[in-house]
Amino acid sequence: MVFIKPKFKTKSFTCPNCGVVAEQTWSKIFRIYYDDRKANGESIQMYYDLHATYNVARCKHCDDISIWQKEKMIFPITGNVAIPNEDMPVDVKEDYLEAKMVVNLSPRGSAALLRLALQKLCVHLGENGKDINTDIKNLVAKGLPESIQQALDSVRVIGNNAVHPGKIDLKDDVETAYKLFGFLNIICDILITQPRKIKEFYEMKIPQGAKDAINKRDGENK
Repeated sequence: MVFIKPKFKTKSFTCPNCGVVAEQTWSKIFRIYYDDRKANGESIQMYYDLHATYNVARCKHCDDISIWQKEKMIFPITGNVAIPNEDMPVDVKEDYLEAKMVVNLSPRGSAALLRLALQKLCVHLGENGKDINTDIKNLVAKGLPESIQQALDSVRVIGNNAVHPGKIDLKDDVETAYKLFGFLNIICDILITQPRKIKEFYEMKIPQGAKDAINKRDGENK
């Protein structure tokens, strides 16, 4: 899953509305229409143009828009966060999406939700989910790559400091919270999506005779 962070006036990025990497059409023309009522009760349509510091990007894939003020996206407010990995477990995805909704309003609250999502993910990975630190230790003992261990610990430590403030202050650090979303997606990709794809390929493409020989070989090596 490719995520290209939306940036002001760039030609293409991941649309915050449809989640597709698509070309964006930029415009300064942004007119607000509204209904007004005269003293005699007659309804008329009025409009006004937004200040020149506002820009609009329209996605060529879904035709929906994002609104920018002075190079910062202000709508939708969750536009700089990638959509969750397709194989992310449902209960984990619920926390991820809730964290996505509040990240620009409360990076600390968002990080705390992502830590909760990680705790639930550990259960899906075969751990008990009661102590994330122990769960990560067990996963490392099972051969977890060092880079994924670091991603897990980043979400664990930063999310914990969001609940119990320590040396990391997330009050004004939304970019750190953004990173945690990416880490959770990477963890799901490495530990869930890639094994699924490998297994699907193996089951579909490898002849049964070859599978039996491999099983016999592995049985002899045990």
